[in-house]
Amino acid sequence: MTSRLLMPCRRAGGRTEEADPRESVRAGGSVQPTAILDWEHPVVAALVTRVRREAEARGATSPRALLQVAHGIIARDVRPVYSVEERRRTSRTLRLGRGSCSQRMAVLESVARAVGVPTRVRGLLVDGAFWYPRFPRFKPLVPEHVLLAWPEFLLEQRWVPIAELFGSLSELSDFGGGAFTNQGGETLFDAVARTAVDWDGAPGCGMSGAGCDLSAQVLVDFGHFGSRDELFARHEQTLCWPARRLGEPVLGRWSAGARADAGAA
Repeated sequence: MTSRLLMPCRRAGGRTEEADPRESVRAGGSVQPTAILDWEHPVVAALVTRVRREAEARGATSPRALLQVAHGIIARDVRPVYSVEERRRTSRTLRLGRGSCSQRMAVLESVARAVGVPTRVRGLLVDGAFWYPRFPRFKPLVPEHVLLAWPEFLLEQRWVPIAELFGSLSELSDFGGGAFTNQGGETLFDAVARTAVDWDGAPGCGMSGAGCDLSAQVLVDFGHFGSRDELFARHEQTLCWPARRLGEPVLGRWSAGARADAGAA
């Protein structure tokens, strides 16, 4: 049911390159700006100033608490859409006031680097069928594979994936808010603040959080990269350039969850 026509040429035939564990170990992350994570841009700097002020007002003094505040601001102010431009600069996303799940995560990474918290990403090739609930009438157009850049932050002397920014998988799974279903207006970016999202089948999900295990959706784990720029340079974006050029004007404005009652999202 998924489409191979929209994929980059290197993945169009379903062949994927396995991760090199040595590269993953070397991916130590950084606080440096990149082409995507352009945190030195005035628009991003203004967001960082706002985050600092709101965190100070709340008494959120730790780096983790500051990133939680940043996540909340981004969730409120950057409208979730289905943009397909994975390499969009975070300053551009903020100027537009809208972004995909991946683009909103990139904004959070930019804030983290700006306040001195190193970030890196884990590259996961996810089964396109995972996105079927969002596009029930357009399944043949859903890419066969989706390359996901899953952020990690160096907090408390360890790498913390975005899924554990608000607590451990066990703690989040016990909140009782229900598992992430990848439908409606909630994206992965939003979901991590209220529920467990696990790509590894970890036992930490807890008895009440069986629905948090998404490991069956992962086709290839490419390991860790120092930045999302490096990941996309190595493995390319999910959609080929013509598909991005044609799809972005529509998908880039299409709110996540919009017209779900008509089966179009």
